[in-house]
Amino acid sequence: MNTVYGVFGDPIAHSLSPNMHNAAFIELDMDCTYHAFRVSPENLKDALLGAKAMGFGGVNLTVPLKQEALSIVDADPLAENIGAINTVDFKEGITGHNTDGIGAKRAIEEKDVEIKGSNVLIVGAGGAARAIAFQFARDGANITIANRTEQKALDLSMDVSSVGIATGCGIESIKDVIDDCDILINCTTLGMKPKTEGTIATAEDMHPDLIVFDIVYNPLETRLLKEAKKAGAKAITGEMMLVYQGAEAFRIWTGVEPPIEVMKQAVLEGLDI
Repeated sequence: MNTVYGVFGDPIAHSLSPNMHNAAFIELDMDCTYHAFRVSPENLKDALLGAKAMGFGGVNLTVPLKQEALSIVDADPLAENIGAINTVDFKEGITGHNTDGIGAKRAIEEKDVEIKGSNVLIVGAGGAARAIAFQFARDGANITIANRTEQKALDLSMDVSSVGIATGCGIESIKDVIDDCDILINCTTLGMKPKTEGTIATAEDMHPDLIVFDIVYNPLETRLLKEAKKAGAKAITGEMMLVYQGAEAFRIWTGVEPPIEVMKQAVLEGLDI
């Protein structure tokens, strides 16, 4: 019997998760399929209960559902701390997990970047920023969070301080902070299609020893990463965070080791690269 998996979000048509997971299921000859479902926050509880009742194997959650899910699922300790859910499993009730942080960690570490002891500037204070901030703080980085609404950055930094070192500031302080920064991570939607001219920083703001990671993956080379290259900084694209967070969800659901390269290729093909 075919086991159904999916991703819930609104909007959702742009998601490459179906490409990625279906490629993995085919590669491993598993009788499973993965689909995208448009679900609004007010319908999330019914959608999750319905998915559980219909025998879904599990679902991913994306914007704007990651924080909404906290009051619905039984969250694991890390997801509870982060305050956001991106993976739901149905094997024992309705359990919530967050794989965004581990996805970002693996995407950066595969580029031979050391997280422990690094000064990391995270721009944004949404679900992905929360996950990455908690993960990197737990791994020994010194975290600064910058956000358009400064209070959100300050609030998140207070939360992250429970597991490591973190401070917060307004987005107008980015230029001052970058000078002492080893890793810059964009967790906003600036630069995402169709508004590809957006960027949190330009080459003039950066230094050659900086590592710039943009979690936006469409386009693959955002304006931020182009500016990083102009500055002689190291630029890391966002598709592997998507792949690695998806791979971790795949393990949670199935207990099977996912085919990383197959999943990566499916994402790149979805981006027409």
